[in-house]
Amino acid sequence: MITLTHTNFFNPDFKKLIAELDKEFVVRYPFLQNVFTPFNLMNENARVVMAYDHITPMACGAFRPMDEKTIEIKRMYTLPLYRNQGFGKRIVMELEQWAKREGFLISKLETGINQPEAIAAYENSGYVRIPKFPPYVYVTESICMEKGL
Repeated sequence: MITLTHTNFFNPDFKKLIAELDKEFVVRYPFLQNVFTPFNLMNENARVVMAYDHITPMACGAFRPMDEKTIEIKRMYTLPLYRNQGFGKRIVMELEQWAKREGFLISKLETGINQPEAIAAYENSGYVRIPKFPPYVYVTESICMEKGL
C-alpha cells in the first residue's frame, strides 16, 4: 500500500532519500555537483512529501517559498525500483495542492539537461520552460520551469 505523508526537512527518511539523490547527481553531473550543493540546501521552511510502500520510503519531494506567491519545487527523488510508476507525479501534485492551500499561486523548479525523464515528466504535468531564475542564471546545465497553481 502506497501512502503519502506530509512532513518536514528533519524527517530521517527524507534525509536518506536525499543522500541517494545526491549520489545520483554525482553520476549525472560529476563536475557540477559541488556547484549545485549550496542551491539544494533545505531548512525548516521546507514542506516535504514522502511516499511510502508500507513502511519503506520510496520517493520524496519538497517545496520552499521563494516569495509570498511563489514556491520552488526541490529534491524530487524516487528510488530506482519504483520509477516509471507515477509516484513522482503524485508527489508533485500533492506539493502543488499543499502550496495552493497555503495561498501560493506559482510553482517554479529547476532541473538539469542530463535528466530528460524529469524534463518530460514536468512538461507532462503542465510546467513550461522559462528564463533561468537565480541562482541558476549562469548555470548552462540548468533548465527552469513554471506552472500556475
